[in-house]
Amino acid sequence: MPKVLLLNGSPHENGCTAAALHEMIQVFEQEGVETELIQLGKCAVRGCISCGACERKGKCVFDNDPVNETAAKFEAADGLVIGSPVYYGSPNGTLISFLDRLFYSTSFSKQMKVGAAVVSCRRGGNTASFDVLNKYFTISSMPVASSTYWNQVHGFTAGDVKKDLEGLQTMRNLARNMTFMMRAIALAKEQFGLPQLENSYFTSFPDGKA
Repeated sequence: MPKVLLLNGSPHENGCTAAALHEMIQVFEQEGVETELIQLGKCAVRGCISCGACERKGKCVFDNDPVNETAAKFEAADGLVIGSPVYYGSPNGTLISFLDRLFYSTSFSKQMKVGAAVVSCRRGGNTASFDVLNKYFTISSMPVASSTYWNQVHGFTAGDVKKDLEGLQTMRNLARNMTFMMRAIALAKEQFGLPQLENSYFTSFPDGKA
């Protein structure tokens, strides 16, 4: 059975972002996909301090927030949905701090885990927020799931989101597409194995010369 981990970066557990994620969860459950929703918006999450301790310890040095606990669940999942409200044209800062540390401190392969970013906004800022969230997937060899419109809902309250019929439809189609991708990847992995990844080069030009 495929498993999807959903992260809610909103401090409002029953707000606009939650309404979008729960629309997806209903479809996942209908499709026989196991889900787990983690609420992050109210957590006290500090940002990465670039200490490098995770390279030695195999986990983030800070153990007093959900990062390390979530890492094990992320490793076991076949797909990851990241949901966030739009704040000043970007995802919630708490969520960004969490994702920076989650992705950087984990050494397990994320290759071919399916990723999807979901954003809620009153009017604008959604595309800029997608750009930020999708970069976590595309640097990690994670295929990005799409839908029949951008993965967004509009509204100032959860009640408003319930009126966004196209947005909710987009969430349902996104969940179906993710389910198909996870199943297809599992079959391809069994038959062909995963694509070979090269990791020999790390270009940084430390001497400042061309």
